[in-house]
Amino acid sequence: MTIEREAALIAETQTPVTVTSLLSDLKALGLQSGMVVLVHSSLSKLGWVCGGAATVILALREVVGMEGTLVMPAYCGENSNPANWAHPPVPVSWVDIIRENMPAFNPSLTPTRGIGNIPEVFRKMDGVVRSNHPQDSFCAYGKHAHSITDGHLLESSMGEGSPLQKIYDLDGWVLLLGVTHANNSSIHLAEYKANFRNKKWIEDGCAMLVSGKRKWVAFSSLDLISDDFAMIGQDYTDHYPHNIHTGKVGQADAILLKQKPLVDFAIDWMQKHRN
Repeated sequence: MTIEREAALIAETQTPVTVTSLLSDLKALGLQSGMVVLVHSSLSKLGWVCGGAATVILALREVVGMEGTLVMPAYCGENSNPANWAHPPVPVSWVDIIRENMPAFNPSLTPTRGIGNIPEVFRKMDGVVRSNHPQDSFCAYGKHAHSITDGHLLESSMGEGSPLQKIYDLDGWVLLLGVTHANNSSIHLAEYKANFRNKKWIEDGCAMLVSGKRKWVAFSSLDLISDDFAMIGQDYTDHYPHNIHTGKVGQADAILLKQKPLVDFAIDWMQKHRN
């Protein structure tokens, strides 16, 4: 964060956000001990946090307790087929160079990309384990951390066998801190499960360690679409308002909901609206 951005954040914050205040806010929202919860977050939306991302993680850990499990995304989307890149694209002449030189995915070394500071700090925390998917990994801490992250299949980044499916099977929760359903990766699980007209698979690839050596591995992946996620989330909220817990955590708008009913709703929604 730049000095200018931090100064603006201080000016926008009425009272510093602390572990104590976050504990109060999270409990008021409905987060409880023993929950399995997937967290998507924006640190800056919380206001000025005393201790930054570590403070948020400490508060989340304390609320869910030893019987609970915290899960966060740990995506590293740059380890993918550069021919498919669009935000931004790269020159065609770069494609082979990138494929030949992208470092192999390493769960302990490869940083997250584009998902904020909280997941990156969480990734480095003692006791956190990371799934072995070279693009769409997830990190977890707590009782079910290993069962959620084990066996993450290359061609099912967010489908069957993925951490998202494991959370679904555990009847887990989703917590959106300062972000909306547009960032809710659990809706991608519905994409894998749903049947709709424009569903397609694309040729992808990544740098991996194979028998201890770096190798570019080609594989097929589902062409994921998130343009309608905000609409799906709003329609779900309109149909089942009693399933949604909303409130403020720090200065951020926060949403807490069960994952499985949302995914089931999204499957039906996609089969109706994407066909």
